[in-house]
This record gives sequence, C-alpha cells and structure tokens, in this order.
Amino acid sequence: MSDSSWGAPPRAGYWGPTDQGPAVSAGPAHQVGEAAQTRPMPTVPHAGGNQDDRDLGAARLSGPLFREEPDSANRSHQSPQPPGSPGSPSDPAARPSEPAPQPAPAKKSAGRDLRAAIGVGVGLGAVIVASLFVYKPAFIGVIALAVVVGLWELTSRLSERKEIRAPLIPLAVGGVAMVVAGYVRGAEGAWVAVALTALAVLVWRMTEPPENYLRDVTAGVFAAFYVPFLATFVALMLAADDGPQRVLTFLLLTVVSDTGAYAVGWRFGKRRLAPRISPGKSWEGLLGAVAFAMVAGALCMQYVVEDGVWWQGLLLGLSVAVSATLGDLGESMIKRDLGIKDMGNLLPGHGGIMDRLDSLLPTAPVVWLLLVIFVGAG
Repeated sequence: MSDSSWGAPPRAGYWGPTDQGPAVSAGPAHQVGEAAQTRPMPTVPHAGGNQDDRDLGAARLSGPLFREEPDSANRSHQSPQPPGSPGSPSDPAARPSEPAPQPAPAKKSAGRDLRAAIGVGVGLGAVIVASLFVYKPAFIGVIALAVVVGLWELTSRLSERKEIRAPLIPLAVGGVAMVVAGYVRGAEGAWVAVALTALAVLVWRMTEPPENYLRDVTAGVFAAFYVPFLATFVALMLAADDGPQRVLTFLLLTVVSDTGAYAVGWRFGKRRLAPRISPGKSWEGLLGAVAFAMVAGALCMQYVVEDGVWWQGLLLGLSVAVSATLGDLGESMIKRDLGIKDMGNLLPGHGGIMDRLDSLLPTAPVVWLLLVIFVGAG
C-alpha cells in the first residue's frame, strides 16, 4: 500500500471521525443533534486511528456537544439493556466469533515413490556391477542399450511436443558405433563415429520434404552429441587397465552427489538454487551434494583407483557435484521447454532413462579427464 493512502485528507462534506473528533457542519446545535438522530453516521478508519479512537468519537456524538466526557462516565449513565436485545451480552450477534480451526500442517513429502525408486536403483546397480566386473564387453552392451533407449525418449518427446522430426535410426546406429569405437579405438575412433553419425543424420532427413530441414537436422546433431557422445567417455574409462574401478568411481560419486543433494535439500532446503528452471533444488542441497561427493571421492581415490590419493578425490568429488548439478539443471531446462515432467515412464519411481542419465552424461567427460590427469590414461 502506498504512503498516500495513509492519512489522505477527507472529502468535503464527509461526515466521519477525524483526529479531533467527529466532523460537524456549521449551524445551530439543535440542527446538529437532529441530523445525528435522523441520519446514520458512517464510520471509516482514519490514518493513525484505532478502535479506541473510533469508540471515543461515537461517545462524543451521543453526549453534550463539544464537551469531553470520560468513556467510563458514558458507560455508567447508560441504562441496562434487557437480555437478548441488540448489543446486549446475550445477543448472539454481539458475541465475538470464534476463530476457524486451522488445518493441520501437511507432512513434507519426498515427491516420488521411494520404495519403487530404491528397488529400481538396486536392480540397476546389480546389473551394472555384475556386467562391469564379470565381463567388460557386457558393460559396453549396457551402455549401448541405455544410449538407444535415451535417444528414443528424447526424439519421441521432441516429436510430440515440438513436432521436431530428428531421425532416430541413424542416431541409434551411430550412437552404438560411437560407444564401441571409443572402447576399441579410443578417442580418435569416437570422433570419427561422431562425424559419420552427423553426416548420416543430414542425409537421412533428405528423404523427407524440405520444410523445417534445418530445425530437424540441428536437433538430430544435438541429440547425437548430448546422449551417445557423452556416454562414450564411460567406454573410454572402461578401456583402461583399471577400467572397472574407474567406472565404479564415476558411478558412485554421481549417485552419492545426487543422494546428498536430495536428502539435504529435502530436509533443510530453503533458498532456491534456480527457481525458474527447477524450483525443487536449493543451495542447501548443492552443499549437501558437494560434501557427500568430496567424502566419497577421497575414499574412492584412496582405496579403489590405482595410484590415487585422497586429496585428488576431494577435487574429483567437488567437480562431480558441480557437473552433476549442471547436468540435472540442463535436463530440467529441456523438459520445461517441452512442457513435460519426465522424459518417460520406463523406470518406476525414476521416470525415463534420460531422467537417470541427466547427471551421468555431463559428468562422464569430467571424471575421465581428471582421472587421466591424476593417474594417467591407464
């Protein structure tokens, strides 16, 4: 409310209380008394006044004109009112209304089915660990399957929500080729597969009408870099002699970062991190992600990765917390643009595959690079 609305002067001819009592018009006293008896007086709160002031103004009107009388004196001269009459204590309308019962505060909800989420997470973890340490090429198959399903979810949502037709077949074939080439031929093979996949997207789209050609191929090239290319860095980590240990460290740090952010943010989160992108994320959750990931990173570098030391794990954990949070925000930005909550519903309690890869994909190149710097390519 602006300051001008407090203390605004009354309009001319307005009958109502002021700081000096009720306003009266010039004229004989009996005319004022008659007017007060025949015409109702509107009472409106005035600037700086309160209920006591308004009661005092009403007492002045009923008493002798221009004579100050204590409020208690006015009450003592009033005749008693019969029970049930208006204004009497027994009048139901005069009794103060009882406050409405306040609803019980709602319990804080985690926002998803935790039982289903934990069950699916444990199942995926068992498959990943088994394929990772039993037969390394089997884990390449797990990566390739996740890439294909992720591309299918992304291209489907683009087509449904934006009518963008990014060609899925060349993307899926090229995505699998990137992962396999990265594991077999290293970074050089991965880059060649990326270039061929982009070329295949351009050619494949030529078989359809030219309308929106640039839009569709741009979305296709973006999908090729966003999903399979970033996933190829996991295959590069696996190709090292201690590849399973490196991949396990990468997965553990990302999961621990997400868990720390979720647990601390849900319990203590108050200050929003990016309200326009993801209102549920908080600065407290980010601090929880950093703390959890740094502790886990120090333990993994000291006891899991060969030739690693604990202080390297602190830097690794900090980097993972930042990259995982940015990846989550990037995925949330895409979903907000598409107007959807989840990329799919394949995983109960989690959403789609892309809803689980959002933190892993941008974190993979960060972990690969830092491990190469700290302990070498292996």
